[in-house]
Amino acid sequence: MFSPICISLFSLSALTGGFFVWRTLRAAHPIVQLSTFRDHSFAIGCVLSFCLGVGLFGSVYLIPVFLAFVRGHAALEIGSTMLVTGVAQLAVAPIAVALERRVDARLLTSVGFALFAFGLGLSTFETRDTDFSEMFWPQVIRGAAIMFCLLPPTRLALGALSETQVPDASGLFNLMRNLGGAIGIALIDTVLYGRTGIHADALRVRLLAGDMTTARAIGLDPGLFASGLSGPLTPNAEAYLRPMIEKAAFVWSVNDAWAMLAAFALLGVLVVPFAWRTKQASAVAIEAN
Repeated sequence: MFSPICISLFSLSALTGGFFVWRTLRAAHPIVQLSTFRDHSFAIGCVLSFCLGVGLFGSVYLIPVFLAFVRGHAALEIGSTMLVTGVAQLAVAPIAVALERRVDARLLTSVGFALFAFGLGLSTFETRDTDFSEMFWPQVIRGAAIMFCLLPPTRLALGALSETQVPDASGLFNLMRNLGGAIGIALIDTVLYGRTGIHADALRVRLLAGDMTTARAIGLDPGLFASGLSGPLTPNAEAYLRPMIEKAAFVWSVNDAWAMLAAFALLGVLVVPFAWRTKQASAVAIEAN
């Protein structure tokens, strides 16, 4: 993470990114109109789009990783499990569209991101035995929330812009969601690779200390554990326990990643009050009443 190559690439990216922003703001006909970010509601909408991207793409990435490496499922089984989110999203879509035309976008956005954070938070309690039934309701909640995290923020971001600004602004808005997904997946991998070793060491210490709860958590036979594991492990015991400890540590790291995604969704809830109500949104509300 802090190797010379990583630091050099990060510095190069920051330098070229800064130059791009400077050149774009000074050009007469820029590739993208970054000046649109001066619009307060658009900037807040882009933050919401970024947070949605982190949670949306991150959850779609985490579920297959967990089911493949922890549960050992094949592609068809993983796809069948993940189908729940899509079905829930499809079922809620007509309701979300109807409400989006009648209710303040800020309220719908807050409810959507709160539900999304709740659905992500429910997944932070996964164990080595978690499977379809335990993943069902968190996916239903997330699927229902996604539409409220997508449609109202779009109105918040683009509702007050002129027709000439909308094309560029729409591209930036969608770019922020994709950027959030890319950064979210990178952060997830950082958590998985960085935290698994730490959790494995902690599990090992607890196991050698005689913690029966830890023994159950890694799937160790209680009868074998009762026979005694104090002191240094023999090579045979080490070979027997290592896969169990590594799998349990990986599950804990996955839970840490879910908690991080939930935190980004909560960030979306916190920034919504800073969005201003657009003239178009006010007109829609008046017409609905």
